[in-house]
Amino acid sequence: MVKVKTKLVSWDEIVSWSYGLALKIKESGYKPDIVIAVARGGYVPARLICDFLGVENLVSIQSQHWTEAAKKAERAIIKFQYRIDLSGMKALLVDDIVDTGESLMLARDFILREWKPKELRIAALQWISPVAKFKPDYYYMEVKEWTWFQYPWTRLEDTIQFMRRMLLEEGKTKKEWSYKDITGKFMEWYGIDVGELYFKSALEYLVKEGLLRKVCEDKYVLAK
Repeated sequence: MVKVKTKLVSWDEIVSWSYGLALKIKESGYKPDIVIAVARGGYVPARLICDFLGVENLVSIQSQHWTEAAKKAERAIIKFQYRIDLSGMKALLVDDIVDTGESLMLARDFILREWKPKELRIAALQWISPVAKFKPDYYYMEVKEWTWFQYPWTRLEDTIQFMRRMLLEEGKTKKEWSYKDITGKFMEWYGIDVGELYFKSALEYLVKEGLLRKVCEDKYVLAK
């Protein structure tokens, strides 16, 4: 039984979804003067949206809620607050996904209060409708069952966090692991194969962190 429902998202899917989202914005008649990326997940979609809509102006705001893959921080926060003047400008706030929506709502409120655009609309590649606290103005895909989408720009970060979580739990009864044991158990827990590059990079990180000790080329011991 998969413990966390996870889906790998490819670069090709991101381009396709971003293009589809841009078409919906264009068809609505909304022409933003500036795009605001929600850091960090909104960077790539926002840049693609700029390209597809022909928008030159791009800035970002870091509104953060998920601090670990599939685990929430207690509350959303705005990091590195700064102020710009968007008076008279139509703005488009872009993120990768609306999960609870708390980080996006915080960013929206901050932008309206501090940056004061003429108009602000929100766009996201995906909207998880059963758990989201609001519906964005534009979305490409409605997700009706909660899933952790592992985007290309979070692949290693998510793999490290997922692997750490898995090893700490499974390590209660198993201390010695082969590379095959680890990757097999990872795929059993999460239902995805991230590939050798990400598996080995994550293992190197966890060895440096001190969670694992490498005893030979293909064997690891849980050090904690």
